[in-house]
Amino acid sequence: MDYTMREWVHMARIHGSIAAAAIAAQAAESGVSAQSIRTTMQHHLYCMQEAVQNGLDEQARSVTGLTGGQAALMMKYYRRGSSLCGTLLGKAEVYALATAECNACMGKIVAAPTAGACGILPGAIIAMMEEKGVTEEQAVDALFVAAAVGQSIATQASISGAEGGCQAECGSAAAMAAAALTHLQGGNAQQCADAAAFAIMNLLGLVCDPVGGLVEVPCVYRNVGSSGVAFSAADMVLSGICCPIDPDEVIQAMKEVGDALPASLRETGEGGCAACGSICARLRL
Repeated sequence: MDYTMREWVHMARIHGSIAAAAIAAQAAESGVSAQSIRTTMQHHLYCMQEAVQNGLDEQARSVTGLTGGQAALMMKYYRRGSSLCGTLLGKAEVYALATAECNACMGKIVAAPTAGACGILPGAIIAMMEEKGVTEEQAVDALFVAAAVGQSIATQASISGAEGGCQAECGSAAAMAAAALTHLQGGNAQQCADAAAFAIMNLLGLVCDPVGGLVEVPCVYRNVGSSGVAFSAADMVLSGICCPIDPDEVIQAMKEVGDALPASLRETGEGGCAACGSICARLRL
């Protein structure tokens, strides 16, 4: 599949939603039944839920010891009612961190769209299920909306930090989550596309600077911060704000910015946080 956001919005008018259009497109391309495709996505949802639970293990630690156990700390803080972000976003942030830490500790995750940005979409969806009563079927539909957005970004720009900076990873994941959240709250296809564009716009230029070349610092923390971007993007469009720039043009802008980033800020570990002396000393780099 190779569709622009404009094309996804058009197909949604025919099929009823971006989710239905994505399922129909995949079924036509693969020859697999729509029900089988939904079953596969349902399995991805279960894997996301399992990753969240595994990531909340307070004993878990990555090989370097840089990450692990922090999602458990944040969950304790959340359960005290201390979260400044409230129950929904607060929980989404905890789950985003848990998933990212599960990945850092070599656990099984769903790359959404990449391992480095694996927590943003699951955190949003699972928090919506627990706090807003979203059903499993609705959550699966939302994942198809997210998948359509991810496909459009991947084919028009990039979802690789090495190619386009972290805007291509956490930025893409935030866009996917924003569109999924918008869909879950009754937004139409154009609003889903606009939410994705707002999320990218707010993370445009985000560099990829992993310390020691590992998907830990600052990666896991960016999953938390990008969750807020996804929710705020969805809130904007659901309030009636339209994105003033065509979503496909925003994606093209992300590609141009990514191409312009120096190599030191594209996953080489030579600049940004990766060059900060204090943490490099901890890893003896």
